[in-house]
Amino acid sequence: MIVGELRHGQLTIIDRLRETVRLAEGLSAQGDLSGQARARALNCLSRFGERLRDMRAGSVRAAGTSTIRRAREDSTFMAEAEAALGHPIEIISGIEEARLIYTGVTHSLPFNDGLRLVMDIGGGSTELILGQGGQPKALESLHLGCVSMTERFFPDGRISRQGFEDARMTARLELRPVKAFFRDANGVEAIGTSGTILSTENVARTLGITESGELTLDAVEALIERVLEFESTAKLSLRGLSERRAQVWPGGLSILAELLGVLRVDALKVSDGALREGLLYDFLGRMQHEDARERTVRAMTARYHVDKKQAERVTDIARRLLKKCVSNWGLSQPFFERVLVWSARLHEIGLDISHDGYQRHGAYVAENADMPGFPRAEQRLLAFLIRSQRHSINMRYQKGLPRSWREIALRLAILLRLAVLLNRSRNDAEISPIRVAAGERSLDLRFDAEWLAANPLTVADLERERGYLDGVGYRLSFG
Repeated sequence: MIVGELRHGQLTIIDRLRETVRLAEGLSAQGDLSGQARARALNCLSRFGERLRDMRAGSVRAAGTSTIRRAREDSTFMAEAEAALGHPIEIISGIEEARLIYTGVTHSLPFNDGLRLVMDIGGGSTELILGQGGQPKALESLHLGCVSMTERFFPDGRISRQGFEDARMTARLELRPVKAFFRDANGVEAIGTSGTILSTENVARTLGITESGELTLDAVEALIERVLEFESTAKLSLRGLSERRAQVWPGGLSILAELLGVLRVDALKVSDGALREGLLYDFLGRMQHEDARERTVRAMTARYHVDKKQAERVTDIARRLLKKCVSNWGLSQPFFERVLVWSARLHEIGLDISHDGYQRHGAYVAENADMPGFPRAEQRLLAFLIRSQRHSINMRYQKGLPRSWREIALRLAILLRLAVLLNRSRNDAEISPIRVAAGERSLDLRFDAEWLAANPLTVADLERERGYLDGVGYRLSFG
C-alpha cells in the first residue's frame, strides 16, 4: 500500500506499507487458492483497511494483478477481500498493469522524450513496455514471475545449476514471440523496476559487482554464480539481500538474465516508481509535462521553509562561477549546471531542523527523502554537494558516488562553497565582478580591490577556505 498527498502541486508519498503474502504460492493449476494463502491475504487486507480507516483516506484505489487474474472467478475470495479492505478492488489486465507501471516510472524519473524500455518482474507476471516520452507504444504481460518460477524450477527451495538452466530456457521461450517488439530500437533507455530488479541492483552494488547504479548481463551472471554457492534459498545469504527476497530470488534472476540477453540490453537503469505510483498518478489525472526533479526541488524549498532570496543569491553566484570554469573543469554537460543550481536552492533545507550542523541535516534529507524524479545516484550527488558546502570536505562521502562523477562532484562542491561564502552577509548588496581562472586542480579569483578592502570578513573567509581546499588537493588563490 502506498499513500500520497498533493502538496505544492506535487504528489508526495507519505506512507508505504508492505507485507509478504505470496498469493501465487497458493494458486493451483485449476485456479483455486489454498486456505493458507487466502488467510494471509485477508489478514493483510484487514490491517490495510484499518490503516485506511484511521487516516480517513479520501480517495482509494485498489488493484489485483497476476494471481487474481488467474484465480477462479467463481471463488468467494474477492468478496471477502473487498470486505476486509473496506473498498472495491479492481482486477486489472496485464496490459493495463503494464500501462500503469509505465506511468509510475515516467513520473518518477527525469522527463525524457526519447524511447524507453521498461521492465517489471512481479511475483506472477513480467511486464514489458516500450514508450516514448509519456506515451507507451507497445505493452506486454508475460506469464513469468519470480514466485512461480522459483516454485517450478527450484522446488522446496533447492538451488541447482540445472534449475537455473531450465528456468532460463522457459523465460527465453516465453520471450520469443514478443522480442521483436522490444529490441533493436535505436537510442532506447532501458529501465527496470519493482522488487526483483531493485533488490538485484542493491546486491550487485553492495557486493561491488557494479557501482554505476545500472545492471548488466555480466553482473547478473556473476550474481547467479554467487547464488549457486548455496544449497537452498533457506541458506541463501548475501549482503544487501533481504531474507524475504532470497526465497524467490533464483526465479527472478533467471527471468532478469534472459530479459537482458534476449532484448539486448547493455545497461539497465533502475527506478523506484512502478505500479503503485502509476495508480496514484493515474488517479490524479494528467500532470504537467515538466521535469519531475524540478517539481521536487520546488516542493522541498516550500516544505523546508527555505529563504528563497538567499537561495537565489547563492544560485546566481554559483552560475557565474560555473560559467568561468566550464571548459577547464569539464563541466559542459547541462546536468552539471542543473545539479549545482538544485544544490544551491536546497543548500539550507537543514536549517529547518537545526542551525548546528545544518549542512549534515540537509544532506541526510536529500539522500533519504522520497524525491520523485531523482534516481538514487543523483540524490547521493545532491547530498554530497549540500554536505560539503561549509567546513572541511569529508571525502568519504565522495566514494559513494559513481566513479565518473567523483572529481566532477568535488569541483561542483567547490563552486557551491564559494557561492555560499560570498553571500554570508545575506543581503542584496552588489558583489564585485569576479575574474576566474580554473586550472586542473586550482582556482584563482580576482575581485575589485576597493570591494575587497571593504569586506575584510570575506577576505578572512577566503583565507580559511584556502586551507580547506588544500586538504582536498586544490589550490585557491585570490586578490
